[in-house]
Amino acid sequence: MSLLRIENLRIALNGDPQAEVVKGLDLAIEPGQTMCLVGESGSGKSLTALATMGLLPNVLQVTDGSIRIKDEELLRASRSRMRSLRATAMSMIFQEPMTALNPVARVGQQIEEVLEFHSDFSAAQRKSRAMDMMEAVHLPDVEKMYRSFPHQLSGGQRQRIMIAMALVMRPQLLIADEPTTALDVTTQAQILKLIQELREEQGTAVLFITHDMGVVSEIADDVTVLKLGEVMETQPVESLLRHPKTDYSRDLLASVPSQVPRPARDPSSDQIVLETRDLCKTYGGGGLLKRGREVKAAQDVSISLIKGRTLGIVGESGSGKSTVARCIMRLIDPSSGEIVVGGTDIATLSQRALKPERRKIQIVFQDPMRSLNPRIEIGQSIIEGPLNFGGSREAAMKRARELLELVGLPASAVNRFPHQFSGGQRQRIAIARALAMDPDVLVADEAVSALDVSVQAQVLDLLSELQERLGLGILFITHDLGVAAQICDDVLVMQHGRVVEYGPAGEVLGNPKQDYTKALIKAAPGRHWDFANFRPFAEAAE
Repeated sequence: MSLLRIENLRIALNGDPQAEVVKGLDLAIEPGQTMCLVGESGSGKSLTALATMGLLPNVLQVTDGSIRIKDEELLRASRSRMRSLRATAMSMIFQEPMTALNPVARVGQQIEEVLEFHSDFSAAQRKSRAMDMMEAVHLPDVEKMYRSFPHQLSGGQRQRIMIAMALVMRPQLLIADEPTTALDVTTQAQILKLIQELREEQGTAVLFITHDMGVVSEIADDVTVLKLGEVMETQPVESLLRHPKTDYSRDLLASVPSQVPRPARDPSSDQIVLETRDLCKTYGGGGLLKRGREVKAAQDVSISLIKGRTLGIVGESGSGKSTVARCIMRLIDPSSGEIVVGGTDIATLSQRALKPERRKIQIVFQDPMRSLNPRIEIGQSIIEGPLNFGGSREAAMKRARELLELVGLPASAVNRFPHQFSGGQRQRIAIARALAMDPDVLVADEAVSALDVSVQAQVLDLLSELQERLGLGILFITHDLGVAAQICDDVLVMQHGRVVEYGPAGEVLGNPKQDYTKALIKAAPGRHWDFANFRPFAEAAE
C-alpha cells in the first residue's frame, strides 16, 4: 500500500471547471521514497502540496479526485482531523522560513508549540525533545539556538529550524516545497544531506518540490514532471535524466546552466566602468561608553569591471557578496576604500553630490515583486528615475515602451500592475526600469535565483543580449556556480568578507586553486550531470 496516493486530482479557481489549474493529477509515494515534483512556475506543484495538507486558499477548490494517506481519504476529513494529521502523519517545509516562522517568538518555543498541540508531554519533556531535534538537524550551540529569534539566525539555520518543526512528531510524509532555492551551494548540500539522513533513519517518505534539476539528480528516487497542471511523465530519476519522454522534459533539462564555464569572450574595450580599491565595510566596534564587537563584512576588496564584460561575485551566505554590491551602489556607506564609477570616486560623496552619479550605476534585486510598487502601473515605475532627473513625462513614457519591447514584453504593458505578470516577466520589468537611466554598470544581486530554470535561462540570455547591444558592464552576484559559469567573464570568490580567488571564469571555476573554491564547486548539485546531453560527464569523457 502506498503511503500517499493522489488520483485524478483536479483543482479549479472558484470551483469553475473552465479555470482548472491542476488537471487530473496522479501520484503515488511509497514509505521511505523520495518523489520529486518538478515543473515551471504555475505548473501546479505547490498547489498539489497545499491540497494534500488541506491548506488551499478559499478561491481554489478541489473539484474531483482523491488524496489518501494510507487508507484515509483526506479530502473528506474534517478540519479538526486535518489539524491533528498535520505534523503527526504529514508535515511541510516551506520555501521561505522567514515568512513561515513567528518573528517575535524564540525558535525553541516554536518547535515546542508543535509538541504542545499534538502530544501530552510535560514542559520539560517538550524542551528536551525540541533540543534533541535541533541537534538531529545539526544546529550548532543548541542552547543558544533555542533562545534565539528567527532574525538572529542565518538562512540555512532558519531552514533547519523549519525541518526540526516538521519532523519533531516523526511524521510519515514530509513535503518540502522549494526548501533550498534561496540557499548557497554549501548550505543547500547540507540541507539535502540532512533530509536524506532523516529519511533513512526514520523511514519518512518525501515529496520534494523543486525547479532545480541539479537538486533532483542528487535526491530523487522518482520524478513527476508537471506542465500547466498536467502530468507530462513519471520516471525513475536516472531514466528521466537519460531518456526524457517528452519535449517539455527535454527543454527543462536543456535549460539547466552547465557547471562548465563558457568560452572566454575577447574584450571589445579596455574602458574600466567600475573599480574598487581596498573597499572595506565594518559593523559595530564604536560607541563612547563601550567598545562593541566588530564584524568585518568586507575587507580590502579590489575589483575592476570592463565595459561589455560580466564580473561574478560568488560565495556562501555571509561571505560579503551583497555587502560589496550595496557599498558599490552606496545603499550603505563603506568604512574605507574607493569606489570609482566612470572616473569618479563616489565612496565619500555627499548625497547631493552623489545624485548625478547614481544614473551611471543601477541595480536589479533578487525579488522584483518586493522592489516594484504594487500600487502603481509598471510604466510609472519605469519612468520614475528619468523624471527625478528632470526628464519629460512624454519622452520617459516613450522610452519605457521601447524598453519593455527591448526586454521582450509588449509596449502596452505600461498600463498593467506588477501582480498581473509572472515572476520572470516582473524581473524583465525590473531590468527595463534599471535601463531607463542608461547606466554604464548594471548590478544584478541574485537576480535569477528565485526563477525556475527555463525562465532563468531566458533572463540570462536577455542580459547577455542587452550587454552586447548596449555595452553594459555587469556585476553579477550569485550563489549558483552554474549561472556564474554561463554568464561571467571573470569571477571573484569571497569568504568571510575577504577575496579568496579572482580571475577569468574559465580558470577560477574550471581549475580552482584555493580549497574553498574547490569546496564550493564540489557542493554544487548536479555537478556530475551533463543535462543538455542526457548523460553524466564521466561518460562524455570516455
